[in-house]
Amino acid sequence: MQNHILQKKEQKLAILLLFPSFLILLLVAVYPLFTVFQTSITNKTFASSSQISYIGLDNYTKLLALKIVELDPVFDEEGNPEINELTGKRVYENPTKVLPRKPNRYKEISQFDIFGHHFVFAGTDPDFILSVKDTVFFTLLSVFFETIFGMAIALIMVQNFPGRGGLRVAMLVPWAIPTAVSSRMWEWMFASTRVGIINVIGQFLRWTNGQFSFLTTPSTQLLSIIVIDIWKTTPFMALLLMAGLQTIPPSIYEAAEIDGCSAFHRFWKITLPLVKNTLVVALIFRTLDSLRVFDLFQIVFGQKRYSMSSFSYYQLINNKAMGYSSASSVLIFIIILLFIVLYSRISGGIGDEK
Repeated sequence: MQNHILQKKEQKLAILLLFPSFLILLLVAVYPLFTVFQTSITNKTFASSSQISYIGLDNYTKLLALKIVELDPVFDEEGNPEINELTGKRVYENPTKVLPRKPNRYKEISQFDIFGHHFVFAGTDPDFILSVKDTVFFTLLSVFFETIFGMAIALIMVQNFPGRGGLRVAMLVPWAIPTAVSSRMWEWMFASTRVGIINVIGQFLRWTNGQFSFLTTPSTQLLSIIVIDIWKTTPFMALLLMAGLQTIPPSIYEAAEIDGCSAFHRFWKITLPLVKNTLVVALIFRTLDSLRVFDLFQIVFGQKRYSMSSFSYYQLINNKAMGYSSASSVLIFIIILLFIVLYSRISGGIGDEK
């Protein structure tokens, strides 16, 4: 009975002590988030005294409205299908003639073929759809390679060898360099002249003609900034994983080695399960950062190519569309939340013990 009363008192004391933290969280997180949700269903204009009206889900509808329409082939006067002389492919009708214009105008995002039929994929705001695609693609590739390289570096750095301390410090240099500086460094390295060391190496290996424009060619733009991000952020991933690896007792490896386990089996059966929780936390941190990427896209591409965050920024600053920008920000929040839930489900929950 006394224990029960004591537990009740402890619970009340815990709630009382946590109340200030909950209050601060409410003020700095929940209230601003609620304000963004509220603004997203209005036509509010940034830095303007114009009247604000509630427009429901119109902003979301414009952002997410998508349509797939089949295009008919174009025939010449003799009834033969026209062929593009440059590409050697069949010519199809202009998408603008078949895509709806009301209540919002649909614009082409891409074209594709399925079972001999040609389709156009369109949306009312192609820039947002492309920003989502580019950001997710950027996130998946950069986080994947940063995890692989980070784990490899961490496994090396936890070993005892001469000069380990100095090498650990040197490893963190790319991460310590501000993104604005590292982005400009890599812009010069990717330059389409002899100034760009990447073109010099590419010409030496006969991969390029020495004047390839990596940052303006659509097929290599994303891959280029993924390389920049991997170079800069892999040390951060290695640092997190190294902290997890150092918690594993060396005696476990010694026993496994005595039992005849190979290095691969020690990594797969011992290291990976024991560092799992650290790995999940590192993945969540890096995924959050990558999905919210702004500075790298902004510095390297400007308005030539958007991330989700830079798209919201330009809607707010350039177009003054605060309600529309808020709606895109809410969608970014939902996408990030989905990734976190996915990670938690795949890992079985952070901190769960088997």
